[in-house]
Amino acid sequence: MDILHLIDRLEELFNESRPIWFTHSVVMDEDRLLDLIDQMRVAIPEEIKKSQQLLSQKDRILAQAQEEANRTIGLAREKADKMVEKDPITQAAQVRADQIIDQTRQECEQMKRDADDYVLHSLQDMQTEVEKITNQVKNGILTIENSKKSPDQAK
Repeated sequence: MDILHLIDRLEELFNESRPIWFTHSVVMDEDRLLDLIDQMRVAIPEEIKKSQQLLSQKDRILAQAQEEANRTIGLAREKADKMVEKDPITQAAQVRADQIIDQTRQECEQMKRDADDYVLHSLQDMQTEVEKITNQVKNGILTIENSKKSPDQAK
């Protein structure tokens, strides 16, 4: 279940709660509250798993890019070696091979940058969401703690 949906349900439960007169405290359905907390405990690790999957995807993409670069470099070298056998075009072949190697390196670096940007953006988005959730949970805890303190102070 989506953590944001669970937070909405927690807020809904809070809004449905009965206020205690002359205090900032409310009475909430304990079973529903505990059920939501349990669901949050399940959902938050799922969000963390998603971030770990993103990191795995980044590593896989980088490995594929490196493999493709190595294969392209190998093909370029093979072609260059064959062309070197033909003496009149040796210099032209060397220039072309160098161009292919440079182009491959540039493409590989661009793929790495793109993968890093994608993972960074995804992790930043996820960090923002986790921080929002953490703040909302902290506020909920403080509200409950304050409601527990208020009746004691009235005595």
